[in-house]
Amino acid sequence: MAKRPAKKAFDPTARGPLAGVRVVDLSRLVAGNILTLQLADFGAEVIKIEPPEGDTLRSWRVKGVETAWKVYSRNKKSVALDLRSDAGRKIVRDLAASAHILVESFRPGVLEDMGLSPAELHARNPKLVIVRISGWGQDGRFRHKPGFGTLIEGYSGFASMNGFEDREPVLPPMYLADAMAALYGYGAVMVALREVEVNGGTGQTLDLPLFDPLFSVLGPQAANHKLTGEVKVRSGSRSTNAAPRNVYETKDGHWVCLSASTQGMAERVLVKIGRPELVKDPKFATNIERVKNGIELDGIIGGFIKARDLATNLKFFDEAGVTIGPVYDIAQIVQDDYVLEREALIEIPDEEMGDLPTHPVVPRLSGTPGALRTAAPKVGEHNEALLKPLLGVGEYDKLCASGAISKGKKK
Repeated sequence: MAKRPAKKAFDPTARGPLAGVRVVDLSRLVAGNILTLQLADFGAEVIKIEPPEGDTLRSWRVKGVETAWKVYSRNKKSVALDLRSDAGRKIVRDLAASAHILVESFRPGVLEDMGLSPAELHARNPKLVIVRISGWGQDGRFRHKPGFGTLIEGYSGFASMNGFEDREPVLPPMYLADAMAALYGYGAVMVALREVEVNGGTGQTLDLPLFDPLFSVLGPQAANHKLTGEVKVRSGSRSTNAAPRNVYETKDGHWVCLSASTQGMAERVLVKIGRPELVKDPKFATNIERVKNGIELDGIIGGFIKARDLATNLKFFDEAGVTIGPVYDIAQIVQDDYVLEREALIEIPDEEMGDLPTHPVVPRLSGTPGALRTAAPKVGEHNEALLKPLLGVGEYDKLCASGAISKGKKK
């Protein structure tokens, strides 16, 4: 019988530490949705403002199912508006007047063209924290360019470092720039919110391009280049900072990853594979020399691992206290004891799939944990609940009839 993730139910009555914080989310696709997911998971009321056809993230379907939307938009509410209409934009202004945070990811200048500039929003709500996600920032020569993460992953230097020296640069197989920006933005929002709520300050505007966070996590590349005049070469899974560190194939065709980035761990690896003499060998005695001779060192370690199957390698190195682990794909992850026991993967109720496998609230807080309150909303699911009290019944019905407020439509 196949192992299954723990089933978790939604609890609409749950409250998190951000209960009472209202977020108006005008963003599209990944960065904004990951950022506001973090807020929603910890109790914030996140109101997704979607066009009638829905957030573009909904179009990332697998077998017709909006899996990305379901994973990144739980705990949120949906209001569908035609922002090309004056009435639709006025509703956004009215919602923002009672909000604590507004998130948008339009190209720089679009918010101003819509009459929703930070100056106009702050005039009505001086404490509003506004997050402006873009590819390249709100100023500078590239402010007009579309903000696709692929371009940032190339421009930032990531792709030039990623892959193998004799092959083309490799872009990440997922939305790395967007995810990094989302998590940086989440932290910045908490800083800005603290300034308002604790220090008695005013709201502010956060300029959050995808470029800055990804470039910042690539480390001291500029400093290293200044010292050496060299450009970091692509080295596959080997590290240019420490050795040994690589992936190695096992006898049964699987892979393991091994990292021995401290002197003690490197020596332990050499001793445990039966090559204690290499600890004193000038080519491997220090980290600097091990990095220089990394290919030869990988050959020695790789030969030992290749002679044994995955299970034997994992048991041997684990008992030896060596930092090694399997290289898993998702088919293995969903069956893994560690993942399932820790509940790093859970299943939540879903109308289409029955159960949706997904990550839980991350990270885990002992005193003020987040919660699973509601499934990802349908387009415009919360129009009536949120907008009727704001507009009144007559005006609400009028704007529904005009199309300014939408119940959603197929793309």
